[in-house]
Amino acid sequence: MYSFFLNREINEESLVLCYFLHGEETFLAFQFIEELREALVTKEVREYNVERFNLDENSWAEIIDLARTIPFFLSPWRIIVVEGSKGRRENLSSLDQKILEDYFSSPSSRTLIVIIFSGKIRKNSSLFKFFKSLPSSLVQSRELRPLKDRPLYTWMLKKFSSQGKSATPEAMRRLEELTGNDLRQINNEVEKLITFTGEKAVIELDDVNQISGWVKSFFEWEMSDSLAKADFEQCLLALSSLFKEGIKPVYILGLVVRFFRDILLAKLLVKEKNTDKKAIFKELRPQIQEKFGDFYSAKFKEFFSLVDMFSMQDLHHILAELEEVDIKMKTSDSNPKTLLETFLFDYCRSRRMEKTTWREER
Repeated sequence: MYSFFLNREINEESLVLCYFLHGEETFLAFQFIEELREALVTKEVREYNVERFNLDENSWAEIIDLARTIPFFLSPWRIIVVEGSKGRRENLSSLDQKILEDYFSSPSSRTLIVIIFSGKIRKNSSLFKFFKSLPSSLVQSRELRPLKDRPLYTWMLKKFSSQGKSATPEAMRRLEELTGNDLRQINNEVEKLITFTGEKAVIELDDVNQISGWVKSFFEWEMSDSLAKADFEQCLLALSSLFKEGIKPVYILGLVVRFFRDILLAKLLVKEKNTDKKAIFKELRPQIQEKFGDFYSAKFKEFFSLVDMFSMQDLHHILAELEEVDIKMKTSDSNPKTLLETFLFDYCRSRRMEKTTWREER
């Protein structure tokens, strides 16, 4: 598998056993972890053989103790992710340093430790000095700087190329105008462009304007707001506006699917990982920030009321119905707008009648 981070194919022989990554653009580090997961750990055991720690909550003794143990589910590789942030745990105690020195004098084979330190670390901190002192055959240290200009466009082109596509310079400049150089946002927009341009090989300026541009942003917001409130008339108005703007039906369907998938993902995170709700909301609704005050509070409450209201079965059923809409759009002569209107009518009717289950046959 090709690694954007290493700028080459992942090769087991050339991997080091620890990566110390620090800086502002942490998306590069998390992208690297996904590349390692896909290349080294089988799908069946990824949940068990990719372990995550946070230096605010876990000690180096805990981390190294795990690194020395044999994985419960035997797999050729284990990946241990350690996260830290600026100003916290930048200094090692004498005990921590001794634990790390002992480990790196005889590290576990086929156990990768990836340390992601968010923000600018102090170069005179003991944590930085320790990992910089280790030989490059054991540890690779890299600063994660925001990408700008040519490096940013090169990254975009590699992302498009990995999916068999390319993009014009004008398209990439427009993407930068819309997202800045935030790689997480750019990655999301690139994935949308790849999905909704179908077999088209070259992404052009018009594609970016249609799929990622500001023109439809208001109507996207209207659609999401209408679904949250189950307001059928408002849904129809938002749907009609999107069609008038020339937005492709498959993209509009994607907006609706994403609304319910976000609820499903939030439900899984709350239930299985006990993740902080504010962190979940920030990840799924980054455009709604706490500094917005009462508006933030209202949207936060509205979102998690939906998370609580829908059961897992409800959400899986809704997504199955949307999948049927997608199939009909692609394989029949049915009018896409009518298919979407029918789904919205059934959904809003069910909510109005306070029937939160979609498991009944209609």
